[in-house]
Amino acid sequence: MAINYALPLRIIQGVFAIIVLGLTAYVANWWGGHWHQFSPSEVNFLIFAAVWTLLALAYLILAPARFPTAAHKYGILAAEAVTMLFWFGGFIALAAFLSDRICFGGVCSAAKAATAFAAFEWLFFAGSTLMAALHCWRTRNTGVTGHDPKVEMQQGV
Repeated sequence: MAINYALPLRIIQGVFAIIVLGLTAYVANWWGGHWHQFSPSEVNFLIFAAVWTLLALAYLILAPARFPTAAHKYGILAAEAVTMLFWFGGFIALAAFLSDRICFGGVCSAAKAATAFAAFEWLFFAGSTLMAALHCWRTRNTGVTGHDPKVEMQQGV
């Protein structure tokens, strides 16, 4: 029996993206209200990464389950890899931004928490990208263009 790891992993990735989205939206709102200027680009990039992730997860969940022709193994690998790179760049940029400034209070705690959750989100996407890359590697000469059936979302019985 194949272990279906995909749906729990996707749920965790979605929950973490929503958490980061909420935390960074709070930081961006505070920054605009207190400094009367645009929020830092590092915060804005993590907002983008969270929204991108929600769109990518919609593809990564729905394509294999409902639209198998759109679930090409390289398309899934590309979506995973790009999302992983966005999270890596986002959490590194915000961590570097926070490291050289005096930071205290609730907004600082929210920014640090967003950085930590973004780092874990990067780890989750690094793992799922590795699994997608392994699938592409193992099926490179077989003519298989679709997704790995072990990664497919199960239909209700």
